[in-house]
Amino acid sequence: MAKIVGIDLGTANTLMCLKGKPGFMQCPSVVAISKTSREVVALGQKARNMLGKTPEGIVTIRPMQEGVIADPDATAKMLRIFFEEAGVISFFSRPSVIASIPYGVTEVSKRALEEALFEAGARSVALIDEPMAAALGTGIRVERARGSMIVDIGGGTTEVAVISLGGIATTKSLRTAGNRLDESIIKYLRITRGTLIGSTTAEDLKLKIGSAHPSFDVGDMEVCGRNLRNGLGSIIRVTSGEIREAMSENLEHIIRAINATLEQTPPELSSDIYDYGIVLTGGGALTRGIEKLIEDRMGLRVKVAKRPLESVCAGILRVIETEDEFGSLLKYRGR
Repeated sequence: MAKIVGIDLGTANTLMCLKGKPGFMQCPSVVAISKTSREVVALGQKARNMLGKTPEGIVTIRPMQEGVIADPDATAKMLRIFFEEAGVISFFSRPSVIASIPYGVTEVSKRALEEALFEAGARSVALIDEPMAAALGTGIRVERARGSMIVDIGGGTTEVAVISLGGIATTKSLRTAGNRLDESIIKYLRITRGTLIGSTTAEDLKLKIGSAHPSFDVGDMEVCGRNLRNGLGSIIRVTSGEIREAMSENLEHIIRAINATLEQTPPELSSDIYDYGIVLTGGGALTRGIEKLIEDRMGLRVKVAKRPLESVCAGILRVIETEDEFGSLLKYRGR
């Protein structure tokens, strides 16, 4: 019997769920490929550990950039291995796949994702808008005649959406998200401390001591980098306050996007949001104090989903298991 698989193919992480099975498979969206044979050398956490450290014959790739496919071949190979490890592909059976995609992307981007899934072994593919999947995954009753705002801060994109009556009323998508926060940390330390660090170190700083609000500072951390004055390795101690300052401009972009979406929202739905608040999800929602920062700036109640990194995949699983209720959100394409 063909299996039904849900995929949240993100810029930073990929999550997969199976109908009838609890829990999610999760790993970084990174693949290491041999330059000569184009065969996969490593993927997931093992490939992430190789970022910036690979020898001449191997290239480490993030196949997804800003929520869409940047390298179709690497994406298909990565997905094929995920499917094989999950045991959903056999000689006689191929899975049906439901995958999330950022709202409002071009038809070209949608077709690229579908083709990558077919190349990976899918029998049929259906796409679901990421904000809708995230809302379902957080338990929002999307079918109600009530405005609900979801802010999904991923690795490559931030999706701000107001949902009512089973559809998206207003939305805004921006390319300021987790990866941009990492880049801002690298830039800040290069300018202020004369030290160059890699993307993996920047992400570790963000996760371990990063904060969006002063009341959530957690101390400092030592990191290794390259001194730009003499080219030698150096160790510096970085504080939570410095990371907050580094991320502040990009966090401001997210707040402006929330405000712009509210301005475009019909008055009746806006009043619901002022009554019930905003839900944050995605990996970026784990940034310490981000809900407090938005509350202070917007004057609205803000809460973080219980398991924000898994919200989109949880929403897809909800659709899979209650297709009679949410089947209208899907339109399968077969091959």
